[in-house]
Amino acid sequence: MTYAGHFCLGEHFKGTVIIYGIGDTFLRHFDMDRHFHCQTNMYYPFTNFGDWEMANFLLQLNLSMREMKKMLLSFWTAKELCKHIEDLPKGLCWKVHIVPTRHPTTNPVQLYWHDSLKCIEALFNHPFYAGKMDYSPFRVFTAAERVMRVYSEWMSSDGAWDLQTKVPVGSTLCGVILSSDKTNITNVCGGKVAHPLLISLANIRMNVRNKGSSHAFLLTALMPIAEFIYPIMRIHLVLEARLFHACLDFVLEPLKKAAQFGQMMADPLGNICFCFTPLLESIPCDPNDIEAYFDACAQFRLSGILRPFWRDWLLSDPHRFLTLECLHHWHHMSWDHNVKWCKCALGSEELDFHFSLLPPITGLRQFKSGITKLKQVGGCTQCDIQRYLVIVIAGTAHPDVVAAVHALTEFHYLAQAPAITEEGCEKIAAALAKFHHYKQAIIDGGLRRGDQSGSILEHWEIPKLELLQSVVPSISQVGSVLQWSADTTEHTHIEVIKDPASRMNNKDYSSQICRHLDRVEKCRMFDTTVCLHRTAEAGSSSSAVEHDRDQSDGEVDHVVDDVGEAEAAVLNDLWAPKQSPSDFFEITAKLLASTTLSSSPLRTFVRGSTAFHLNFHPTFCHLSVDAAAEKFAIPDLRSALGDYLALYNCLTRQSAQDILLPFEYLQIWYKVRIQQRVYHDRASTALVYTIHAQPPNGHWKYGRYDAAILQVDEGYDWPDSGLTGHAVVEVCLIMCPCPPKGINVPWANHFLVYVRRFDVVNVEPSTHLHVLKRAVRASGSYFGDVFPLDQISSFAHSTMISLILQSLYYYSLAGSSINGDSEQPKGNHKARLWCYQPPLQVPPPSYTVQQPPHTSLWISSRLL
Repeated sequence: MTYAGHFCLGEHFKGTVIIYGIGDTFLRHFDMDRHFHCQTNMYYPFTNFGDWEMANFLLQLNLSMREMKKMLLSFWTAKELCKHIEDLPKGLCWKVHIVPTRHPTTNPVQLYWHDSLKCIEALFNHPFYAGKMDYSPFRVFTAAERVMRVYSEWMSSDGAWDLQTKVPVGSTLCGVILSSDKTNITNVCGGKVAHPLLISLANIRMNVRNKGSSHAFLLTALMPIAEFIYPIMRIHLVLEARLFHACLDFVLEPLKKAAQFGQMMADPLGNICFCFTPLLESIPCDPNDIEAYFDACAQFRLSGILRPFWRDWLLSDPHRFLTLECLHHWHHMSWDHNVKWCKCALGSEELDFHFSLLPPITGLRQFKSGITKLKQVGGCTQCDIQRYLVIVIAGTAHPDVVAAVHALTEFHYLAQAPAITEEGCEKIAAALAKFHHYKQAIIDGGLRRGDQSGSILEHWEIPKLELLQSVVPSISQVGSVLQWSADTTEHTHIEVIKDPASRMNNKDYSSQICRHLDRVEKCRMFDTTVCLHRTAEAGSSSSAVEHDRDQSDGEVDHVVDDVGEAEAAVLNDLWAPKQSPSDFFEITAKLLASTTLSSSPLRTFVRGSTAFHLNFHPTFCHLSVDAAAEKFAIPDLRSALGDYLALYNCLTRQSAQDILLPFEYLQIWYKVRIQQRVYHDRASTALVYTIHAQPPNGHWKYGRYDAAILQVDEGYDWPDSGLTGHAVVEVCLIMCPCPPKGINVPWANHFLVYVRRFDVVNVEPSTHLHVLKRAVRASGSYFGDVFPLDQISSFAHSTMISLILQSLYYYSLAGSSINGDSEQPKGNHKARLWCYQPPLQVPPPSYTVQQPPHTSLWISSRLL
């Protein structure tokens, strides 16, 4: 059995997930509403489906009450519409609790909260997550021999396996995920902040849970932000921390009881499972005086928390569940430290200059003005900077400094993989050890400096750096660290805090936010239920018609009413992303299955693990071979096409420059889009990358020609074989010959590319980047040939550099600058290739970092 389309699934934990009966499903909850007597009108309190659709549409818009009054349906005023919403079936109910405090505050401390156990039950029972959850621990291996483990989901970790042994036989683990961080409510409300507490279920697979559109993180509480009246300001932080843990202790009490005694919960199909929510161990504290206690804790760098909320949470340990997460501990750390080291090594102006001259890549950000003056740098921008950081300092900074930055970036790169093998863990540890080996060069160069004073620091007291040593041990305990990133929860703050606050009157934020979220949740549940009911009714009607038709024909056949696919389509339409990424593999399958082809050859097609897509209309529909050779500056285009045709007929000869071709005209495209499968999950698709082949023009003085990986030996597949059986090439022309009308020839309807080959010169020791040199013929001309387009395996990222390090120049592969207005350097300059394919780990596209493993060139289809 395979897992993630690539690895071998070894075994499941035996004796788990016993079904104890049939419970309530999502639809049964709807049918048990207090208005169940109105069964004749499923849309009550609305008149019909049209009224509900309009009401739902109005509520999703940021309209005022006066604007809503213009819509006269079954509700006449906006106030009446809100009253109808209040009559909808209830979901999770908001509650308010006055939190007592030992020290006085300026205002009463109010805690708005949901029942945390009800939140977990709602996630566990939601129909959208059917088939998207794991219910028992399992082990994954790279091969059937079960020699090397693979860690990905939480259920694949040793920690989940160990927890399952501590709960009764037949029970189900429901891992709880908590996320809490302060966020600004708005930018114009006098510095008002909110402190949301989000909760999610670790059983939901990471590729679903980490999508904001899945709504897998629920707001379970709005933590109070109190202003204490205490003469010593430094004690305020201790009091706030104690209040935070006291509120968590109160909100999470139902989960603690469920971890101790278990809880019967229904899954999306209504099957009742005996569930346990793993909790934490006790940490005893007994302070007498708050100030003396704070001073005593400060000696041991403790926060002074009296009663941490995990003290009586069973089956857990803080050193296991308090794991690192990518956004703050890696990407923010790289911006706060790695970038500053590079800035000190090169200087701000030089670093900005190097960034501004990097060739643009479609889909990745280009820093035309550099990076040192950026404001409000978010996680996405920090990821983009990490992709280029090593290449911009290579050859300029001290080699040991480059090696240190390279090692730390490689650590971040490898640790972000969605599935990590035991060998991958060893590589991660080796990358961290390499950084510690070379880090002294950063101190010796005076590159580590204080933020405020700017003075040189000669120590490595960086908490985030110290935490990196716990990454490898945590992988085996909790699975891939990528799934615990705060990207999703940070974005959820917009949905649950910022957007509701933007529609309010800047008063009583907590109560108004809760009221707004309650209405949104009711509408979302009602919309889901109505759509599912309509789908079920449509399926029942079609089945009845089919049954009557069979009976009239004298056939006795059992008609299976399977509306599962229709229900899944409805749920995906409501909960999945509204704009799904392009999937050329799926498009190709639909085109091949279609009885009528829109074009020949197909503009979207697949070969091996790579999908291709060309625009339906070419840039040039009818351009002669000689005109194309002149426009694209390819003097040997005609002879290269002749060689291609000769090889096609199994002949080996060198064509003349004026060879007579069986065609005279070409269709030409300026770009082709390619897509590959995700390395760790061959059933999923990666991001789309664009390969450009544009002739010289006003913006690109020497043209825009991207690099690619070309398959030259069919016995080797990309990316498993690496560069073996492949070559790095520059794509100069994308074309399709136009055969004479009425003639069917074997070479017609084939997309071709004219490419120029690069040879690998050496590998730079400090960066492991491959230095490439243009291949030339004996005559001194560039080594160019024509190949089928589908032999391209991947996009390759490279940049042209001058080997004179005293005056470093960056050029595109054609020798031009970014703006196309610089003079082309003389001589055969070399290219540094920095796009790689690691043989084991490839991070997901939103977190990839351009960094190779130690062994060989790594060229990735998802490109960092």
